[in-house]
Amino acid sequence: MKNKVFENFRNITKVPRGSGNTVKIADYCVDFANRNNLKYLRDENDNVIIFKDGALSGKNKEPIILQGHTDMVCQKTADSNHNFTKEGPHIVVDGDYLKADKTTLGADNGIALALIMAILESDDISHPPIEAVFTSDEEIGMLGASALDMSSLKSKRMINLDSEEDDTVTVSCAGGSDFLVKLPIEFDAYSGKTYNISFKGLKGGHSGVEIDKGRVNANVLAGRFLNHFAPLVDYRLCEINGGDKSNAITLECSFKLITNDKNFKAKAEEYLKEIKSEISAREPDFTFEIKETGETQTAFSKSLTDKLVFLLVNAPSGILQMSAEIKGLVETSLNLGILKTEKDYILFDFSFRSNKLTALKFLEERLSSLANSVNAKTETIGFYPPWEYMSGSDLEKTYCQCYERQFGKSPKISAIHAGLECGVFASKINGLTAISVGPQMFDVHTVNERLSISSTEKFVELIKDVLANLG
Repeated sequence: MKNKVFENFRNITKVPRGSGNTVKIADYCVDFANRNNLKYLRDENDNVIIFKDGALSGKNKEPIILQGHTDMVCQKTADSNHNFTKEGPHIVVDGDYLKADKTTLGADNGIALALIMAILESDDISHPPIEAVFTSDEEIGMLGASALDMSSLKSKRMINLDSEEDDTVTVSCAGGSDFLVKLPIEFDAYSGKTYNISFKGLKGGHSGVEIDKGRVNANVLAGRFLNHFAPLVDYRLCEINGGDKSNAITLECSFKLITNDKNFKAKAEEYLKEIKSEISAREPDFTFEIKETGETQTAFSKSLTDKLVFLLVNAPSGILQMSAEIKGLVETSLNLGILKTEKDYILFDFSFRSNKLTALKFLEERLSSLANSVNAKTETIGFYPPWEYMSGSDLEKTYCQCYERQFGKSPKISAIHAGLECGVFASKINGLTAISVGPQMFDVHTVNERLSISSTEKFVELIKDVLANLG
């Protein structure tokens, strides 16, 4: 079956399937079902479900969902002429790895499709009845899974094949949303010297998987600076901008202010040198710049300036709660990823994350209360549900037992502070137990993406053993 998995992967890789361009890969899945005389469903969002009866000793067992997503992230090098809308990546073998020529490979999550299809077309593997679910547009917000009608699925257990570490079983993931705060702009006449201040050189990073690295958020740092000078210097803000992605720790922020304090620049430089010294161990490349740009006559009102600084200083940031169930897991966090001066309002775009739905709701209530205190408008968008940990499920136990039998050691039990489709499925299928697993991959979503051949071969045998031993 291992050879069949790699053959399937090569065929799948030939199909253009970037996010938002999933019609042809859905066609491929349907053609596969027809060739193998398997029942299937396809919806208007290019999700495909393929059904197969149980085989051999698994014929009369409870069904299981095998799930992967059909889309891939399309990245290429600056000198590549590859057209992802017309062709898939060109596979290159490099020792133990499958790579692509100057592009992403799409093993995330093409290898899942290849493995599931190999199981579906086999006639000598013992397995329960299978509900194979191929979801679209996972990489741009789990859109396919969110739109999927799951009423046709009878299983209460699922193996998601979208993990990248072969020694790890993922059993929980965060849910989240974007929480928007819009602070109406008010201008007043105010004259003085104008200063452009910018913060650069911070590391930034992903607000989920790197929120525990202690990295400084440039927007929060701007709030600290402005709050420090609020009682010391009479100033007004004119504009402020930082970040362009809510799920990224902001690495740059710039703002303009007006003041009549003749010594402001010297005071600001001295204070920022103190901050630079304080954070140098975690942010060694942090730099700041203060430029005087002449006279200005208008600025934000005193009230707006105060409200803006109040929000920046008092909104929680970073890790808010660690898990009591899984050691080392960030359970709840908040990131101010975007701070932007629009025409009529100042936009604060916070990214919420938590592995607990109740914690997400409280965080929204907490920010709403803060925003209401300064008469700002709020809106929640892009919600995706968490996948809460269900300790010691039979599915998890069976997988671990099979892993120990094959490798002579226990796998790591892990949870991630980012989203997986398991959360969407668990929110729609009451009582669902799930695990997320996969073969070893590196640098996914980049042109250096690679899939370990030997790990994939071992993983195929492991999944066969798991399916044969499910109760």
